[in-house]
Amino acid sequence: MVDRPTAVWRADVARDAADLAAGVIGPEEAVSARLWPDEMIRATDAVLDGFEADVAGLVDHRWAAATDTEVLEVVERTVRALNAVNNQFHGAAYETDERELLCEYIDRALGAAGIEPDELARRNGLLSGDITGPWRDW
Repeated sequence: MVDRPTAVWRADVARDAADLAAGVIGPEEAVSARLWPDEMIRATDAVLDGFEADVAGLVDHRWAAATDTEVLEVVERTVRALNAVNNQFHGAAYETDERELLCEYIDRALGAAGIEPDELARRNGLLSGDITGPWRDW
């Protein structure tokens, strides 16, 4: 599976903590843990676990390719779950950078499973490059 955005966030938090401990940065500069609290990262990972399982279910043991409807149901379910995580953190969990990483992750994960997200979008009247748009609040 493709690298998750949460791995990026965890690495930034760890780097800030190490730099703070080494005296390279001050507390006011160590913002990663405030941007991406562990609880938010864990909640996001739980959603992404479900997404990866759903995508695997779309392609495992199938004689025919998953239908667009089946794929879009997985994307919708995932995006709505990410909306709930975002709302849990007062609508501030996913800002522009996080949104871009999450959308890119969803596209790449689908692509790795043999599902072309831009073609899926085109066939279903969605914006190319943003199959999450119809359901995304963040």
